[in-house]
Amino acid sequence: MFCVIYRSTKQDQTYLFIEKKDDFSRVPPDLLKHFGKPVLSMLLPLDGSKKLASADVNKVKDALTEQGFYLQLPPPITNLLSAHNNR
Repeated sequence: MFCVIYRSTKQDQTYLFIEKKDDFSRVPPDLLKHFGKPVLSMLLPLDGSKKLASADVNKVKDALTEQGFYLQLPPPITNLLSAHNNR
């Protein structure tokens, strides 16, 4: 199984994984509206030969099968001041 990864033009560090290049038919229109114009990032095999940086391969495969897409959001922003004050 392969997936196609697009990056968002509106949300930094946000990526959309789909099964076929330029086939956004299973992605909800509202999600695409907030995502912005998808920019092709890469094609990736989901056979375990390559590791994903911020996503679990099995979760991506399940999401692609069940809903037709996987949305990778950026990690939460850490408030360094609060972390320092809570020591």
